[in-house]
Amino acid sequence: MKEITEIIKKPRLTEKAMILQETTNQVVFRVARDANKIEIKEAVESLLKVKVDKVRTAMVHGKAKRVGRYTGMTSDWKKAVVTLAEGQKLDFLEQL
Repeated sequence: MKEITEIIKKPRLTEKAMILQETTNQVVFRVARDANKIEIKEAVESLLKVKVDKVRTAMVHGKAKRVGRYTGMTSDWKKAVVTLAEGQKLDFLEQL
């Protein structure tokens, strides 16, 4: 059994994620690569005390980066778009 803090790494506070949060009541998280939708739903509900309607996940592939003549790759990671149930609200910018 994975710990909740291992499943949910951090919220994605990008411009696109903020628009999703305001318009469609969805929150975007960076999650563990091996986490499934059921684990993500349970982790969000217990950690943030909100009711989750559905979860969508996507693998984000790393990008090629260069520093001078050396090239490398950033790590692959998993993104979860969590749709909150009607009447539920979650705002990370208010909590900061």
